[in-house]
Amino acid sequence: MKLNKIFVALLGLLLIQVFGATAQQPTTLKALLQMAETNYPLLKAKQYAVGAAQKSVEVSTHTKIPSLDAAYQIDYATYNNITGMAYPQLLIPISGPPATTNNFSGVFGSAASLLLNWQPITFGQREAQIAYAQSGVTYASADLANDILQHKIKVANAYLDLLTFTELDKLYKENMTRAEANLANVKTLVANGIKAGVDSALFSAEVAKANIDRLTIQKSIAQTIILLQQLSGTDVDMVIADSSLFAKLPVDIMISDTVKNPLLSLYNTSIELDKAKRKTIAKTTSPTLGVWATTYARGSGVAYTGDVKALDGLGLQRYNYGVGIQLSVPLLQSLKIKPQLQQQDLLIKADEEKLHDVTLQLSKQWQTANANMDYTLKTIKAMPVLVQSSYFAYTTIVSRYNSGLANYADVVQAQYNLLKAQTDYKTAYMAVWKTLLYKAAVKGDISLFLNQVN
Repeated sequence: MKLNKIFVALLGLLLIQVFGATAQQPTTLKALLQMAETNYPLLKAKQYAVGAAQKSVEVSTHTKIPSLDAAYQIDYATYNNITGMAYPQLLIPISGPPATTNNFSGVFGSAASLLLNWQPITFGQREAQIAYAQSGVTYASADLANDILQHKIKVANAYLDLLTFTELDKLYKENMTRAEANLANVKTLVANGIKAGVDSALFSAEVAKANIDRLTIQKSIAQTIILLQQLSGTDVDMVIADSSLFAKLPVDIMISDTVKNPLLSLYNTSIELDKAKRKTIAKTTSPTLGVWATTYARGSGVAYTGDVKALDGLGLQRYNYGVGIQLSVPLLQSLKIKPQLQQQDLLIKADEEKLHDVTLQLSKQWQTANANMDYTLKTIKAMPVLVQSSYFAYTTIVSRYNSGLANYADVVQAQYNLLKAQTDYKTAYMAVWKTLLYKAAVKGDISLFLNQVN
């Protein structure tokens, strides 16, 4: 029985260790990018916008469907009528023959109808609206693709920042260890009367300073994790631990064009959207052919003899039908839309110039990225010598200090130079990867970066 309890306890500890280790698995960049694309609210909003644009195409297409309206009404009003024409705006129409006298007596009336309206032929107006809606889908999709790329670049950049701060934390921990070792050493020297007591106080201050410097780095780590959680749209605890990027260099990308950048596609689709809208405006000058059909019934409280039987108006007495075709030509529409077309032409030209500007910017950014890559690769090759020399200088100065041939300031300066050389070496490595990320962003294809990271 006791053996069973021990076995169960050991099994429980093993499961805790297994699941605990699983929960602490490092969060990969690929997983972060997937979470960001799925969860980030702005990207989800843009996805809904694409869906709404697709529904707009259906809305434009459904104008082919005729309208069919059924109605029934009951009214109570005077039966005074007059023959002649009246402008219908602001007047409720009356029906029936003119009354012989002015009579304010009220009678009931009723009506029921079924009315069909259909425009089977619009001479290109409907097609232009559908094309405009389809251009809207293309634009919304290009906008989404551009935002996804830009957001992934932000996530990847924050990921690289976190890796950098994590590596720097290791260096600052080593620096604090060196400061503590120096303090322990100088305390021994002071106790033996070799060094003045003030040196102990000065090295104690260096230990405190080293601790504060490391706390600053740890604060940056915490802030960057919060930023990554925000960008990925999740509150999941993240463990980022990947030192491989500080042990290898990426292969430079020497692609000259930037055609894939979704920003170019966004501006191109914006121009096409403006052109489609111009076409819809121009098509408003086209005629429309309408077909209508109706069947209806009327009831009135006034008989054909003029006798008033008010309540008879509640029933339907006459039944009718009618069909017709109407061709409508907006004769003055071309004059009305002329400034609208001119406005749209100016908007198209404005978007074309914006496209030229973006194309120029991307071209120059690509040249800048190539120059930065060349500089960072040359810099990283020179860094190992600096680190080795700084480490040798530090150990030598500490030895000279212990022998009484160097002072406190020499040790502190050598320790600072070593820390700076080490941090510069790490940041130089990361500068190469960030330059590669920048080139992928300009190119418009983040896979150029991810393929080498993975």
